[in-house]
Amino acid sequence: MSSIDRIVERQILAAQEKGLFDDLPGAGKPLRDLGGPRDENWWLRQYMMREGIDGVAFLPPALALRREAEDLLSRIPAMATETSVRQAVAELNVRIGDALAKPAGEGPSMTLMQLDADQIVIGWRAARTPQRPEPAERPPDPRRRRRLTHLTRWIRVRDHRA
Repeated sequence: MSSIDRIVERQILAAQEKGLFDDLPGAGKPLRDLGGPRDENWWLRQYMMREGIDGVAFLPPALALRREAEDLLSRIPAMATETSVRQAVAELNVRIGDALAKPAGEGPSMTLMQLDADQIVIGWRAARTPQRPEPAERPPDPRRRRRLTHLTRWIRVRDHRA
């Protein structure tokens, strides 16, 4: 063991005796991502997760627009007015149109077409329209049963007399 190793070992033992390693977060838990597939960007993924950075900014334009369209479609049911729905769809359609007009750059080709605002509004209205509950079955009216019984007796009597 070299002199540097001895110095490091002494410092570690001193820290253990002082209790500096007690109650550390993750103590007694297995290391994450151990034994999984190797990813050379593991540190970048962990940094982005820890800092709450969305990875959409690093995607190629075609994939970023596709992701933005998916996010918009998931947010539409919560929008309050038809105007806000149409405005959001129009803004996205402008960006999609700009991307379609540009020559193909890096990444996958642009296959996303502009969204149909009318169809999206129809779906938005359908999701917001409260569904009417099925009418509950009413119990049979006992008076109606008496009337029917009386009527069938009268018919039997009439047919018997004829």
